[in-house]
Amino acid sequence: MTEIDDSTGFRAGFDPALAGRRAECDGGAALAGTRYAGRQFFAGTLTGDYRDYGDFPWRWYLMGELTKAPAGYPHEAVWCDSGSTEIDEEDTPRAER
Repeated sequence: MTEIDDSTGFRAGFDPALAGRRAECDGGAALAGTRYAGRQFFAGTLTGDYRDYGDFPWRWYLMGELTKAPAGYPHEAVWCDSGSTEIDEEDTPRAER
């Protein structure tokens, strides 16, 4: 396993088995003007890219081609915590279709 890059704080990688898989994830975001966070739901396609943080990896997957996102979400992709990501088990990667 490669070392964490000190300039970024994470170790980047790619998992071809996840590329093109449909998935859903939820997470939190700060509620403006409060000290609270609200839940956000996303659905889209995993790119296969991931980032590991820490010596005991805390993995995040990159999801693009979003089909569901919170109203007003300004980005075309989102990083999803692996523990909050549900991969569509019936979906097959595009390369195998």
